[in-house]
Amino acid sequence: MGPLKVSEVNNYIKRVFLSDMILSSLSIEGEISNFKHHYSGHMYFNLKDEKGKIKSVMFKSDNENLKVKLEEGMKIIATGYISLYEKEGDYQFYIRHIKESGLGDLYREFEELKKKLESEGLFSESNKKKIPTMPKKIGIVTSSTGAAIRDIITVIKRRFPPCNILIYPSLVQGPQAPKEICKGLKYLDSRQDIDLIITGRGGGSIEELFAFNDEYVARTIYDLETPIISAVGHETDFTIADFVADLRAPTPSAAAELAVPNICSLNNDLQNKYNRLIKGILQILGQHKVRINHLNKNLKFFNPVNQLKDKRQELDNLFKDLNYLVEKNFMNRKSQLGTLKNSLDLLNPLLALDRGYGILMNKDGKLIKSVENIVLNEEIDILLKDGQINTIVKAIDKGGLADEE
Repeated sequence: MGPLKVSEVNNYIKRVFLSDMILSSLSIEGEISNFKHHYSGHMYFNLKDEKGKIKSVMFKSDNENLKVKLEEGMKIIATGYISLYEKEGDYQFYIRHIKESGLGDLYREFEELKKKLESEGLFSESNKKKIPTMPKKIGIVTSSTGAAIRDIITVIKRRFPPCNILIYPSLVQGPQAPKEICKGLKYLDSRQDIDLIITGRGGGSIEELFAFNDEYVARTIYDLETPIISAVGHETDFTIADFVADLRAPTPSAAAELAVPNICSLNNDLQNKYNRLIKGILQILGQHKVRINHLNKNLKFFNPVNQLKDKRQELDNLFKDLNYLVEKNFMNRKSQLGTLKNSLDLLNPLLALDRGYGILMNKDGKLIKSVENIVLNEEIDILLKDGQINTIVKAIDKGGLADEE
């Protein structure tokens, strides 16, 4: 990491001061010294005690309504915040309100109670409840006639109209205020339909805000089951209720802003999610459509009907081949039979009868193939083409035929 510029360091230290809860709102008791009321209207002086001093400034916008005339050496109690004057690198006390030192007892009580409750863990972040994102009904404990309630209602109805509001009117300053505030908080917490509680009031002096610095109020807020937002005073006014509550808002209007979402933003977000959902569904449907078309093509290709048609055609072709082979085999067999018939005809002795020859057979029906098989006066049959002759052998010439050949 390279070296920082002076201005960068000063800016960083300033942000550290402003982010600190204590330094962003505190009260200091001290004596005015080196007082200057500038022609611009701003007041510059030091606050000091016997051991130290701090540079202080009170701008014109804050001191115009100042009821106390500041003088050198006056003891005061000033409320404001610590920040850095970047140009000079000096930290200063920026004062918003000033009371004479007679009010010091209230501040001491405030600091003592703050330390006590903090040591008991009432300010611990681990004990704070989560603020609901979209409460259906919000309970409000505040004055019914002050500007705070009007600001809260206006902001909630503008940002999130579906949210219902239940108002518990209460005193917000005076001796009876803490008791009424606690009564309202407990009543709203006992209802099952309240999702969130807001309590607070507009800004004021330390005496006017002290109802929210009451120990009974602080412990009641800590014991609530329902999440609560504290909205007391302006940006730089802190009360005990702010430290104990689940969430601190600098003003009643800011409390309403933190309590409910912006319905326009919700609708836009919902529309964007809907569009993404439709796009995703259409993309999935497109992928399934492509897959279905692919399966449809495969189904047509592997369709049993089509396969049966193909097999039927294949069967027809096989039948034609079989028929051809049978006919061919038949013709071959027929040709072979003709050849055998001709051969048989050549060997058939009956064919010789057609040429005028005869067949000699004895009385037993045996063929006479040689004169050796004939005796004189033997009856023999001569088979001719058109009949049979029965005769008797009168003479035998064993060599005549041979002589004739």
